[in-house]
Amino acid sequence: MTEPLFRDDAYLRSCEARVIEITGDGAIVLDRSVFYATSGGQPGDTGHLERADGSRIEIAATVYADGKTGHRHLPAPGSPMPEPGELVVAHVDWARRYRLMRMHTALHIICAVLKTKITGCQIGEEESRIDLDMPEPPEREAIEAEIRAAVARDMEISTSWITDAELDANPGLIKSMSVSPPRGTGQVRLVRIGEDFDLQPCGGTHVSRTSEVGRIDITKMEKKGKLNRRIRIHLAD
Repeated sequence: MTEPLFRDDAYLRSCEARVIEITGDGAIVLDRSVFYATSGGQPGDTGHLERADGSRIEIAATVYADGKTGHRHLPAPGSPMPEPGELVVAHVDWARRYRLMRMHTALHIICAVLKTKITGCQIGEEESRIDLDMPEPPEREAIEAEIRAAVARDMEISTSWITDAELDANPGLIKSMSVSPPRGTGQVRLVRIGEDFDLQPCGGTHVSRTSEVGRIDITKMEKKGKLNRRIRIHLAD
């Protein structure tokens, strides 16, 4: 198992790690990592592994091999491969990661503003989308104003943990209708925005205050079925 350092500190940009396996399909498994693996609509991190001699192994993607376990770092085509047992320093592409953190937090804010369930989402560097269970959304200008007001409140974003049993006893915490909360360890991670603005299970990476999200613009609102509405956003900067 790879220790997911990003889960407790999303601002870690690098870490020393040991290669514990090279899989049959050429993926690199580390004992610990700052790289987020693709899940919950958030893309996996890219970056590089720095070897003792200063050379680099470019990482093109990070994925899970099985559900939410089996962290796999996928080297770019033609990259050299490390040896099992080798010590490396893992460096995440921070500019890309930070933008995805801002986007992910923005989608949580939208969900909280509209007070409804999520039916799907896709987080990207340039554009993100969130699908919501609602017959008709309010006017775009009204939604944007509420979102921007929430960002401007500069609310703290924090995490905590509850047991699987505690989550089962509080099903209202689950905001997603399409993605199950990350389970498997006996504990579930909660992401809280402000004192009572939003609280929901999430394994993704987020900024530490809403003000870091910056200006959010809604680029499109679409009807995707009788009760499903899609909102597309991008960050103004």
